Amino acid sequence: MKAIVQNKFDDASVLSYSDVEIPKIGDKECLIKVAYTSVNYADIKARNGNKGKGNFPLILGLDAAGTIVEANANSPFSIGDRVIAFPKNGSYAEYVVANEKLVFKIPDSLSFEQAAAMPTVSILSYILLHEIGQIKNTDTIVIHSAAGGVGSMLVQLAKLSGVQKIIGTVGNIEKENYVKNLGADVVCTYETFVEEVLKQTNNQGANIIFDSVAGDVTRMSLDCLAFYGTLVQFGNSSGRAGTFKTSDVHSSCRNIKGFSLGTTRKHNPERLAPVAKRVIEIFESKQITLPIAQIFNLSDAAKAHELIESRNYEGKVLLKV
Repeated sequence: MKAIVQNKFDDASVLSYSDVEIPKIGDKECLIKVAYTSVNYADIKARNGNKGKGNFPLILGLDAAGTIVEANANSPFSIGDRVIAFPKNGSYAEYVVANEKLVFKIPDSLSFEQAAAMPTVSILSYILLHEIGQIKNTDTIVIHSAAGGVGSMLVQLAKLSGVQKIIGTVGNIEKENYVKNLGADVVCTYETFVEEVLKQTNNQGANIIFDSVAGDVTRMSLDCLAFYGTLVQFGNSSGRAGTFKTSDVHSSCRNIKGFSLGTTRKHNPERLAPVAKRVIEIFESKQITLPIAQIFNLSDAAKAHELIESRNYEGKVLLKV
């Protein structure tokens, strides 16, 4: 089969379109013929060597949409089932193996393109909003990197849930209309968001802030987080750790919560099935859609990575396998 393989950490040029053996399934696993896979910022970090050690040759990719082509006799899945999945050894490939706990059936009415765009960002966003952040209708929330894949989903799911005020931040204000069309009430840049949040909340601050950027953005977020508010930290796309002092939280009764979908896939995969069921229903009913920025052929994975790194895109980037 064809797959995108890398043998060292470096820029996008290390991604090689190669022939590799079709993986074999073990107990409680399925073999899936991939239709599309998505490109996530975590893939960039993994390719660069900023996300754990490399077990080369390495195949990147977190999620996939496709069709079951092999399953065990007692499997809940059958050959021909249309599914989304979190494969165990990357998804930039024609065939992938996944643990049955990380495979979820999708309806015929949901296209593979839309299905491939959703697994990581929609399941993560739903958990962040409803389980970690525990949003309420009366909240004012801030969503950093609101034009990215997770940000696009957070904005739409928050709007669907009736959140009172949604403030999105972007690196380039040219993305303002895109984020507002998703449902944000206010869009501002990282340079101005503290001032804007305080203005929008009568100097009270936001109730919940969703931070995947870290670095200076984390510190600045605490400058506009309300008493009893929650900072939800789930990434560091800036490449730098965010910092805070214990006095930033205890005297103001504020919380800082962290969440990782990768950790949850590894240590508590059962937690994802009910969330996957809910977000698939939301997509099937077309209550929300995830804008697709661009689709590349699998062989052009390097170009897809370059687009992600440029940050000059809105929505999700896919690979057609």
